[in-house]
Amino acid sequence: MSEVSITFLGATDTVTGSRFLITGPRSRVLVDCGMFQGMKKDRLKNWEPFASDPRSIDAVVLSHAHLDHSGFLPVLVKEGFTGAIYSTRFTKELTTVILNDSARLQTEDAKYAQKKG
Repeated sequence: MSEVSITFLGATDTVTGSRFLITGPRSRVLVDCGMFQGMKKDRLKNWEPFASDPRSIDAVVLSHAHLDHSGFLPVLVKEGFTGAIYSTRFTKELTTVILNDSARLQTEDAKYAQKKG
């Protein structure tokens, strides 16, 4: 019998940053790829190195579009993920809107922080 393991990479001590990796004999699939939100101690986790090499992940499956389930996708891709991302059509459409809006807000926040020192 083939062994499958599940590694929880987020949303374990908080309700945000949903990410869990399913590893089987032939593939590694990340279910959700969320950004940590809320308290500063949680948000700081977004700058920690990803717990697994993104290049070793074959695919991502999104359960839904909320930022705490999809918001870390740009970082995963930046760090080398090249696999497929699976979701429903509506999750894909909404994720596109949410990620673009999040990028705009983060850019505005960075400009404000730079201006205020």
